[in-house]
Amino acid sequence: MELLWNFEINITLFFQALGDWLKYPFKAFTYLGNEEFYILIMPAIYWCVSSIIGVRTGIMLVISGGLNTCLKFLFHSPRPFWIDTRVKAIISETSFGLPSGHAQNAASIWGTLAASTKKKWVTILLLIVILFIGLSRIYLGVHFTRDVLAGWLVGGLIVWIYFLLEKRVAKWLAPKKLGIQILYVLLFSASIILLGLLSKAASANWVMPSLWSETALQTGGEIPDPFNIEGLVTLAGVAFGFLSGFAWWVKKYGVLIIEGSFSKRFLRYFVGIVGVIIFYLGLKMIFPEDPLLLGIILRFTRYGMIGLWVSALAPALFVKLGINK
Repeated sequence: MELLWNFEINITLFFQALGDWLKYPFKAFTYLGNEEFYILIMPAIYWCVSSIIGVRTGIMLVISGGLNTCLKFLFHSPRPFWIDTRVKAIISETSFGLPSGHAQNAASIWGTLAASTKKKWVTILLLIVILFIGLSRIYLGVHFTRDVLAGWLVGGLIVWIYFLLEKRVAKWLAPKKLGIQILYVLLFSASIILLGLLSKAASANWVMPSLWSETALQTGGEIPDPFNIEGLVTLAGVAFGFLSGFAWWVKKYGVLIIEGSFSKRFLRYFVGIVGVIIFYLGLKMIFPEDPLLLGIILRFTRYGMIGLWVSALAPALFVKLGINK
């Protein structure tokens, strides 16, 4: 394994030797795979482009993000800047490296968008974005090449399986009562956390080498915190709020139809994203993080409210304000 790491370290060093001028463009590409960016772009798709595509990409983010965390817990693989002081940690990450979450989410989310639009120029553009998000992770020193390749592979498989099952699951779920649908959503959300905890428990006897933390600090990074479950709670909360709100809206009004002029769509996004920011920042300041169990419950609630706002509360407000058409 160390022989393979050393080989891939040389690939990282090759990219970093291309010069500091790549720092900012690659940071920009890696931002396209960050949680903050998805929080900004996914509501735009749901409110202003297509609610169906918005739901697909939202589900994909939850499934891909949850599976990625579980795989990282099971493989507990280091990042380049944890094991070699020659690698510069241009940005820092504290989770395990394999598979790359940015590469996997890019392949699954942007791959879903490409498959949904079925436009050649969109597909080409998104494939370029997926490629450069992966390359940015190597250049920035946070992933080995195999982490990125594995992320692309897993992300692509998730897209393929999703479209294979989507119509069957929708047909099975649609006739059920709203309460039953929300119960299934709750079970789905809980399973994200449960699978993560089981994956973490499977590595209970594994001990992280102290050298990884020491090297991470020497290369400019943060101390690794690879078994943190906050990300799983975030995804579970978003899934519960978003899918529950979507189910309620469809039962009451039918599938949300996106229409109206560009100015109306822009106004919807502006009003809606202000609500997202209020929930994201406002509840963060109000809700305590300790004790741990209370912090987890409140984190789930906070992101559940964000998901509910995006799928149901904001569209209801658009109707009240007359900007839904």
